[in-house]
Amino acid sequence: MSGFLTMLMVMMVVGAIVSMTSRRSAPPPRQLHGWGDPYGPPQQIHPAVGYPQPYGQPVHPITPGTRAALDTDITTFGGELRDLDLDVVGRELDAAAHADYTRALDAYDGAKNQLQRAQTDADVRRIAEILEDGRYAVACVKARVTGQPLPEKRPPCFFDPAHGPSTQNVRWAPPGGAVRDVPACAADAQRVMTGHDPSIRLVPMGARQVPYWENQQYAPWAQGYYGRYGTDPALRQITHGALMIGGFSLLLGLFDD
Repeated sequence: MSGFLTMLMVMMVVGAIVSMTSRRSAPPPRQLHGWGDPYGPPQQIHPAVGYPQPYGQPVHPITPGTRAALDTDITTFGGELRDLDLDVVGRELDAAAHADYTRALDAYDGAKNQLQRAQTDADVRRIAEILEDGRYAVACVKARVTGQPLPEKRPPCFFDPAHGPSTQNVRWAPPGGAVRDVPACAADAQRVMTGHDPSIRLVPMGARQVPYWENQQYAPWAQGYYGRYGTDPALRQITHGALMIGGFSLLLGLFDD
């Protein structure tokens, strides 16, 4: 009997040691920055594919197309920052303008660094959010140094979010679609109102180049740019009801009702 008890105790000790060892060797959950704040504290997100994420969608690996789109956006934003340097050279920036300038530079560095580590469509959304915030900061710097009112916090230009913040809504219809209000940058608003075609962001789909909203692969990229503007009437008009056509469905799930 005593031999049986001794063997039982040995088995329990060995089991406890194995359990502790396996817990120590388990990889920690991956860390991503908190949603809605490009510079907020990290939150822990399990890396497994299929784990629910903001916008009610599962995680999928980043695609070459969305990685290339973000890389292009970051390069374009870097050019905008160089242009901003020329706009403010010789001007003394007050504290508010300096803070906006710093925020724009931080957004560029943050987006570039996060793209190097990006693995999932959740990362794609995150980087697009950072770029959207950085472009608004650039617009604020320009307004401050020229003595203009600060720009309204509006969605990015619908035709290409890399155009920066929209300045107004314009009435526009895609080929074969219904007329609707869409947020547009100043240049595209002028084009549409004078009867010309807007400068639409084209992306590859097979052997063709199509507007980004026609390729579902770019949904996380679009959602990152527009996801903060769930109450904007123009965007809701695009993504809901009878006005939604064809590829605009990639923005469905963007907003919580």
